[in-house]
Amino acid sequence: MYYWLAMKPDRIIIADRPSAIEAIKGLGEEDLRFLNRLIVERLNLLSQAKSTVLMAEFSAGDRVRFTSSDGRTTEGWIVRLNKKTVSIDTGDGHQWRVPPGLLRKL
Repeated sequence: MYYWLAMKPDRIIIADRPSAIEAIKGLGEEDLRFLNRLIVERLNLLSQAKSTVLMAEFSAGDRVRFTSSDGRTTEGWIVRLNKKTVSIDTGDGHQWRVPPGLLRKL
């Protein structure tokens, strides 16, 4: 796999991870901050795309199961599909917002 970084008008072509590490070591603070912003934006885009694909598997009214933060398995119905999470009503007065990757259809 090849990596390509363009920090300034001159371009750095990187053939492998060790070369990428050496190229990064040679960057200044401004270039590192720029690279960090690019990486964070790319990771957010990938995460959003993954969430969208997972979200397409569900619709309002579906019965689902997930493991809550305290380790209990919780079941409920999908009330709403939000941008990044799914709103779940457990029927006992509790509502949860759960990432779609943690849900399983029943």
